[in-house]
Amino acid sequence: MNQFVLAMAGDPSSTGGNPLISMLIFFVPIVLIMYFFMIRPQQKRSKEHQKMLGALKNGDKVITNSGMIGTVVGIHDEQNKVVLKVADQVKIEFVKSSIAGLIEN
Repeated sequence: MNQFVLAMAGDPSSTGGNPLISMLIFFVPIVLIMYFFMIRPQQKRSKEHQKMLGALKNGDKVITNSGMIGTVVGIHDEQNKVVLKVADQVKIEFVKSSIAGLIEN
């Protein structure tokens, strides 16, 4: 009976091959999928946001990450700040990166 069980099991060295290669075959597509569906689009959005911040000028109407809407009245690139006019005689300084986007007039 033991010989029959061993004969069915086959040679233990010929089962599966190299486990490292089979792991790579499994994980490489997962990493590629994550790159193309998560990392690359985020990098593209970040580049577009930086381009938009670099193109800000006085008179642009913007919205901040907190939801405040205002008009750009001053840009201080060396301090990384933007001054927004939110109402008559009300101006607020924001960090440039807190500008979420432009609002079309």
